[in-house]
Amino acid sequence: MERNKPIGVFDSGIGGLTVVKRLASVLPNESIIYFGDTARVPYGSKSNATVVEYSIENTNFLLHKNVKAVVVACNTASSIAIPELRKRFDVPIIGMIEPGSQMAVNQTRNGKIGVIGTRATITNQAYSKSIKILNEKIRVYEKACPLFVPLAEEGWINHKATYEVAEEYLKELREEEIDTLVLGCTHYPILAAVIQEVIGCKVQLIDSGVASSEIVKKEISRIGLESDSNVQGNISYYVSDIPTKFKEVAGLFLGNPVEEVHKVEIEELVSLHSAK
Repeated sequence: MERNKPIGVFDSGIGGLTVVKRLASVLPNESIIYFGDTARVPYGSKSNATVVEYSIENTNFLLHKNVKAVVVACNTASSIAIPELRKRFDVPIIGMIEPGSQMAVNQTRNGKIGVIGTRATITNQAYSKSIKILNEKIRVYEKACPLFVPLAEEGWINHKATYEVAEEYLKELREEEIDTLVLGCTHYPILAAVIQEVIGCKVQLIDSGVASSEIVKKEISRIGLESDSNVQGNISYYVSDIPTKFKEVAGLFLGNPVEEVHKVEIEELVSLHSAK
C-alpha cells in the first residue's frame, strides 16, 4: 500500500540523523530510508548549482527506493534546492527553513533571533527572509559557522577544539543579546550541549529538525499517507563514502548501534539523475 511506503530523508552527511531521530519519535510506525552524501560533504561551501544538482540526485535515489515523501534534512539544500525539487517531483518535499523560522518566531521574547548555519545558508539569508515574512519587526543576526560540520562529522562532540571554535563563532551573537538561536544546519544539534554552554543558558536553541518532523507528520496525515502498521518502523541507512565513521558517530548520537550501512557509489547517483 502507498501509505506503508517509507519516508525518505537526505543530508550531506550525518547531520540529518538529528531529523531521523525526531521523526522516529513522532512517527514510530513509519519506516525511514536515510541517505547521507558523505563523499561530498559539506554542501555549505558548494555553488548553488552544485547543491541543486546533488539534491536532485539524492531525491532520485530515494524515489528509486519507493519513498512516499522526501525530507530535505539539510539546511543548505533546503535554502537553495527546494523550489526545483518541488517542480520536478510529485511527492511531498519538506525542508528545514520554514518550520525552523516559525518555531523561532513563536519562541522569541525580545524579538532578537540569532541564526547560525553554513556559508551558503547564511549568504542566501534563507532564515532571515523567512523570519521577516512571518514578523518584519524581529531583528535577525546571522553567523556562518562552517567548522561545526567537520567537527560533528568527526564526532568531536565535547572536544576542547569544539569549545574554542564555538567561542569564536558565538561571541558576536552573545553581544547582540539574542534570546533565541536557530541551529540552521542539521549537524549543529549534535553539538547542542557545547553551543548552549557557550551562548548561555537563557538563550533558547531552535532545532529545525524538530519543527520539520511535526510538519512531516501533519503533511502525510493530510494527504492520507500515514502508515497503518501497528509495528515499529525500520530505518535503513545509505551513504556515499566508506560507512565506518558514519556508523561510529551515528551510534554515538542515536544511542544505539547502527549495525548495517549500505554504500552507494557516486556513479549510481549520477546515472539515476541522467536517466530522468
